[in-house]
Amino acid sequence: MAVHGTHNAVQDDRNEKILIYVNEELFPRNEAKISVFDSGYLVGDGIWEALRLHDDVLVFLDEHLNRLWQAAATVGMDLKMSRRELTDKIWYTLKANDMHDGVHVRFMVTRGTKKTPSQDPRLVLTGPNLVIIPEYKLASSDSRSRGVTLFTSTIRRGSPDYLDPRLNCHSKLHEVMALVQALEAGADEALMLDIHGFVSTCNATNFFMVKNGEVWTSTGQYCMNGITRGKVIKVAHENGIPCYQKNFSLFDVYGADEAFVTGTFGGLTPVVKVDGRIIGDGQPGAMLERLTALYQAEVHRAVLQAKEAM
Repeated sequence: MAVHGTHNAVQDDRNEKILIYVNEELFPRNEAKISVFDSGYLVGDGIWEALRLHDDVLVFLDEHLNRLWQAAATVGMDLKMSRRELTDKIWYTLKANDMHDGVHVRFMVTRGTKKTPSQDPRLVLTGPNLVIIPEYKLASSDSRSRGVTLFTSTIRRGSPDYLDPRLNCHSKLHEVMALVQALEAGADEALMLDIHGFVSTCNATNFFMVKNGEVWTSTGQYCMNGITRGKVIKVAHENGIPCYQKNFSLFDVYGADEAFVTGTFGGLTPVVKVDGRIIGDGQPGAMLERLTALYQAEVHRAVLQAKEAM
């Protein structure tokens, strides 16, 4: 089934034969399993990251590991491994699959396997549990050429005093609910507001808009601080493009010249319509084209630097 949106991937039959890492062992895709008593399955008690393999380099690896360790500290989870040990496990999985390029890697850590269904972390018997899923996964050019549409969900991004929106955890139900609203409204993804009514983020990507030559994105207080988001802000500043992290509302979005979303999987994807309003001329714009080129150059530079350090 083809799915149009920011996570629309090109079909690759090689994924049917991949090996998945589960707690020191490799399993064929259809045999990879986790216990029904796993903390992540029972109560969403887990954290995760996803990154890309380009030309035998795990791009922006340090940033992703930084975010994972920050998440572990936030939820009080002992990962029981070093950054180097986790990196070695990822490479072990990639080499077992003979993967070198065009790969999306998702690695997930839960608190462990419990004695009985419960929230209580003291009931964990073994853990943490680590799963690494590498897939040949390239973003479909269809999403970039056609753009995506957004619908503003009634579900807000919450405040950090109950679940910090910057935390990359398994508990994604509120974002799934927002996406369900968007899909039922005929859109591809949900735009989400913060508790004050300002634009925050999308359910699975970060949101940017362009107005009069300026690039705007949210303050970052109520959204996942995406790695791609950070790189776009960085290359904009380095190349003299005014880019601001600020509060703005749907009033501003509806009058934007351009809009786009960012994420590790899809990079930069144009937004052509929000809540039925056509953005700009309804086509990918010049600012998006420029920022995409700058971001791709940043990825290429990261790959070269990593190779030089090998």
